Amino acid sequence: MRIVYFSEYQKSNTLSVLDGARWLIIDKEELDQAGAILFHSELLDILVGVDHRGKKIVDGLWQRAVHLILADSELEETNELELSRRTGITKVVLDSKHDIESYCY
Repeated sequence: MRIVYFSEYQKSNTLSVLDGARWLIIDKEELDQAGAILFHSELLDILVGVDHRGKKIVDGLWQRAVHLILADSELEETNELELSRRTGITKVVLDSKHDIESYCY
């Protein structure tokens, strides 16, 4: 399973970096810059994971393209099921100990 990080895309600025990828991982700080690649990831059938630890989730259109989010339970003050319902993200993990790659399926 090939995982690509948004920072890799930023370095090359070409969609070919996504060739053969199953997952695209984006950090919470990169979400504002990731709109175009989120759109393309859907067209290319690439799953998107967001490591959102360290900051409270602010709802937005970006959530529609996300399949996995890793967040902090202390900041969200809710459980995984409720957060999934609110955001529409299929896999919500409230965990600050493991890397997001551990939850990619």
